[in-house]
This record gives sequence, structure tokens and C-alpha cells, in this order.
Amino acid sequence: MANGQWFPPEWPDRIRALAEGTLTPVVPKRAATVMLLKDGPDTPTVHMLRRRASMAFAGGAYAYPGGGVDPRDDEHHIRWAGPTRAWWAERLGGDETSAQAVVCAAVRETYEEAGVLLAGRTPETVISDTTGDEWEADRAALVARDLSFAEFLDRRGLVLRSDLLGAWTRWITPEFETRRYDTWFFVAALPEGQRTRNASTEADRTVWIRPADAAASYDKGELLMMPPTVATLRQLIPYGTAADALAAAPTRDLTPVLAKARLENGEVVLSWPGHDEFTKHIPTGGAPA
Repeated sequence: MANGQWFPPEWPDRIRALAEGTLTPVVPKRAATVMLLKDGPDTPTVHMLRRRASMAFAGGAYAYPGGGVDPRDDEHHIRWAGPTRAWWAERLGGDETSAQAVVCAAVRETYEEAGVLLAGRTPETVISDTTGDEWEADRAALVARDLSFAEFLDRRGLVLRSDLLGAWTRWITPEFETRRYDTWFFVAALPEGQRTRNASTEADRTVWIRPADAAASYDKGELLMMPPTVATLRQLIPYGTAADALAAAPTRDLTPVLAKARLENGEVVLSWPGHDEFTKHIPTGGAPA
């Protein structure tokens, strides 16, 4: 392949079925993912993890910490700092309970997969150390879904710091996929005193890497990635600090990006509106080009 775009072998058949009207799309589940940034000498670096090759979805691909929304976090009223739930509801395009759950998912997944927690004892503070047996036991309970994130915050007496997150973009998994997610991408800066670690059972490697370097490695075919990952890496390149990226987030367009598939001149054409670099032409019975 010319670059590192992840492309499942079953996609051509499913795309053709969708284009011909014989495939019923799966309803996407809500999800959130976080581009965790820290400042380097001249540009921020972003925390990325490599999904284990054994994973059924995007095995071997580089991504950010992220995962599905826990419906238990919709209704439970938690201690909250930063923009109001009403502000987040308008920003994310939903109601207040759904907005809370999406923000909770972003913070929870960052903690589950990177060991970084965007919460504090007060609205002005952030936990500086999440190591130790008790913290690890709670993190494991979150991963197992034995404990909701709202319950975890209450148990620890913590305030969720929504002001440390910026909503960046929104992508919806293509209609022909078997697993579909409506995913909000956020940016956040690594809190002072905290360190990342590979806490995910789904990843075999983590790196801090400059967005430009990661995108260049994708272009060379050295790093495998999905289109949303590459697109967001390129969008981060112009920013000189993590704070600059966070400051830009409130004005970002959150119109969902959804891949389109159509039959044209004996080919299936797969495209992502606004992202021409990912367009694929798939000959009938052939491989993507």
C-alpha cells in the first residue's frame, strides 16, 4: 500500500451490498476519544497507542485512547467544573444528559487506557498522582464495567474537569461497517504531575509523537491508521502548544464526517466528504486503489 491507511478485506463486498441496497446499516453507538497533548521543544506531541494485531477491529493500527459511552453516566448527576452541561449539550449537538455521558466517556477512557485523570478534589485542581493499588483497583473496575465513571467520581469525591477538554471533531463509522460508532474527538493537555502509561489491554505499544512525524510515517506506510486519526493529526500540526490547540477547539466545526459509498462506472467509490486523500476506487471484484 502507498500509505498506512487501514482497510479491512471485507469492506469491498459490504460497500457493494450497501450501494446495491442489500445491506441494512447498523445503528452507531456513542463514543469518545481523546488526543492527549504535551508540549515539546517546538511543537506539542500527542499520545498514541497501537492496537494489538489480534484485535478484530483495526488490529495493528495507531489510535488515541477512546471507547464507547456508558449509558449509566447519562442520568447520574456528578460534580462538574468548567462549561455547563447546557453549554456542552449545544456544543455536542444533544441534550444535557447525553452530553454529560460523552464527556464522561472521554475522561474515563483517558484514565482507563493512559492512566491520566482529568479530575480533581476541587473545581480548580487536578489529581497529581493516580498510581497505587487502590487507584488500580478502581481503574480495573471501570474497565470491567463493574463501576460506572459517575460512581467512581462520587466514591473518590472528585470533580470532573470538563474545562480541560476541547471538542475537536466528530466522525461516524461508515454505514457498511459491522461495528459502528458516532465518535467525538477531544483535545486535552497532560496535567502537571501525571504520567501516561500503557494501561490498555487492547494496546501493545504507546508513544508520544509529534503530529507531523506521525502523519509523515503514515504517508510512508510505516504507521497503520484509520482516516479519522490521520485527519486529526494533520489538523494538529499548525499549533505550537497544547494550549493553542485547546484555545482553538471551541470554534471547530463538529458537523459529523461520514464516509459515502457509491457505484460509478463499474467501480465502488468510497469517499469521506472534505477529506479527498482517503478516497478509494474499488473495481468490481477487485481490491481498493
